[in-house]
Amino acid sequence: MRIANRGYGEEGRERLTLVPENVDDLWHLAHVLEPGDLVEGDTTRRIQRNDDQMRDTGGQREHIHVTLEVEDVEFARFANRLRVGGVIVGCSREDQLGQHHTLNVEEHDELVVEKHFKPDQTERIEEATEAAENPDVAIATVEEGAASIHTVQQYGTEEYASFTKPTGKGEYSRPREELFEELGDALAHLDPDAIILAGPGFTKQDARDYVEEEFRDLADRITTVDTAGVGDRGVHEVLKRGAVDEVQKETRISKEAELIDQLTENIAQGAKATYGPQDVAEAAEFGAVETLLVVDERLRTERQGEGDWDIDVNEVIQSVERQGGDVVVFSSEFAPGEQLSNLGGIAAVLRYRLQ
Repeated sequence: MRIANRGYGEEGRERLTLVPENVDDLWHLAHVLEPGDLVEGDTTRRIQRNDDQMRDTGGQREHIHVTLEVEDVEFARFANRLRVGGVIVGCSREDQLGQHHTLNVEEHDELVVEKHFKPDQTERIEEATEAAENPDVAIATVEEGAASIHTVQQYGTEEYASFTKPTGKGEYSRPREELFEELGDALAHLDPDAIILAGPGFTKQDARDYVEEEFRDLADRITTVDTAGVGDRGVHEVLKRGAVDEVQKETRISKEAELIDQLTENIAQGAKATYGPQDVAEAAEFGAVETLLVVDERLRTERQGEGDWDIDVNEVIQSVERQGGDVVVFSSEFAPGEQLSNLGGIAAVLRYRLQ
């Protein structure tokens, strides 16, 4: 994320000119924007003409500049865009005021956001700005007959490619070098800054030897990690062990994977942990929360008495921070966030056990 300009609008609202530089930044913005915010940007809109000289043809698209009062926000992950819907409250064409419109924000589009930023939202923007310096990392997992590649994003990991080449005996078996060749081709095409090659046994080392020999441009980017599994399970192990942190400082999802494991272990042992909105809110009142875990989607839906919870998640966050606790917002796009959602969307690692 790039902050192109800072200032203030009416009623003391902060006014930021932001330029999302990748899909991660669009995802961050989806959890910063909320109903009532003002968002300004360039767009196109179908303008109907219906006068005495021309019959209505349904309109033609024109380039206009609008300010929306936000009503809804959607991160269209697979379209690589952010959709911001709302009512036009400012426009280069006055006849469009009061109409509904949707801004489609893509990478490198400039938009102005005017609002009273909450602490977690400011922190998220700062995090996105700092993350622009992080290298691109790919996690490749390999075992006999199968391999996969996942890219590391701030909102989670995504499967980039997977390959199956039966090895061993039998009429359908193939030389293992064919699997390594496909893996190397895909990594070369992806061209990441760093590659973590993981998996059980010796197959990953044989794959590394092959890739380093046949794809020499990748040789100095590869590190290996022992894992019991491959695919999603292997990726989770890599993140849990902090291997990504060695090449991406303070990687968000690595911290999430470690925290969710700590939480579930504490719950299983009946130790210092609690989950669910009511129990977590009560623990916060007692000052017992060491680390608060909350799913990003709940930050949007559980504010000011809205949503399914009987608590205001903002009040819980502020209570925890006032008493020196940490707050970690989990991505709903990544497996630890899904686990946390299954526990009610909010949980806490405690300083001491509550009766």
